[in-house]
Amino acid sequence: MQSRQSAPEVLDGLIETLAAIEHQRWSRWQQYMHSKGVRNDDGSMVIPADLVRRWEQQIASPYAELSETEKESDREQVMEYLSVIKKAFAATDKAR
Repeated sequence: MQSRQSAPEVLDGLIETLAAIEHQRWSRWQQYMHSKGVRNDDGSMVIPADLVRRWEQQIASPYAELSETEKESDREQVMEYLSVIKKAFAATDKAR
């Protein structure tokens, strides 16, 4: 018979899985950023001013003030984490 894990124990067990998802998210973002920038001869990159303005506006905006498109993008990112968390808790429910 399996022992039932507490919510904190379940979440602690997800650290590596969630860290891998976070790395994938960061990698996709960096690929996007690099695809939009202009690489200089010295290897540095310049981000176009229109993107800098847009991202600075998003950085300064609370979630509630984002456009629906921006909110949906954030929701899509969260769903990657949430699906892993739901599966972990479903597995603990089965162990009861």
